[in-house]
Amino acid sequence: MDNIEKLVRERRSFRTFDGREVTAEDREKLCRFIETIDNPYGIPVQFKLLEKMSCSVVVGTDLYVGAKIKTVPYLNEAFGYAFEKLVIYAQSLGIGTVWIGGTMDRAAFERAMELSDNEVMPCVSPLGYPAKKMSFRESMMRKGIKADERLSFENIAYRNSFEQPLTSDEAGKLFLPLEMVRLAPSAVNKQPWRMIVTDDTVHFYLKRSKNFGGGKLDIQKTDMGIALCHFELMANELGISTEFVIDEPEISCKNGEEYIASFRFRI
Repeated sequence: MDNIEKLVRERRSFRTFDGREVTAEDREKLCRFIETIDNPYGIPVQFKLLEKMSCSVVVGTDLYVGAKIKTVPYLNEAFGYAFEKLVIYAQSLGIGTVWIGGTMDRAAFERAMELSDNEVMPCVSPLGYPAKKMSFRESMMRKGIKADERLSFENIAYRNSFEQPLTSDEAGKLFLPLEMVRLAPSAVNKQPWRMIVTDDTVHFYLKRSKNFGGGKLDIQKTDMGIALCHFELMANELGISTEFVIDEPEISCKNGEEYIASFRFRI
């Protein structure tokens, strides 16, 4: 993939599709891309196109993509990273998507994914060509969660500690990778990511929202996987080399931030 900035800026969540079937050519491209998807945790994520499925908040398509992952440490972050890679690639084909984790018949989708006892399916997405006009229901849903609003750059990015907001000018060549995180999708648009930039490392933290607890399926850790994906894809496209590490720094977290992972970088 290339033009990551363009794809991230143009993409939004779609729940209203125009009724056309996804072409055989586009399906083949999706399936070929799926075979290349990895994540920095090295945990396999298994994708599957699901036919003749339905969801109460989606109209105009019955094609979905699901994915499953074994119940191992870091499953949510690994899943979020891998699934977002597919979402961004689908956008490059003109195929609309939306992350769905709750508003679906989970039992039906899990049967279709043929889950084993040690596997989970955090989310699915419809696949289709977006309608020119969203449904009234979708419009109200987006309005309710303020889907097009984002926290300011200085509210998510910091320099050396959580007491020093990072400005876009100070970010320099890291601005676009960090900005792509700012524009990432998240559950109910809570935008839980926070990043601290030091001399050669970006540390990612989860600022958990009220009533979004942990557990086996931790949607806000899935959001953090999306953030990691956006950062690394944009950084690598700009020629910034990255090394993924899990090595919590000695940084004071005064507002309940949870360390997730880091990228060492070389510009």
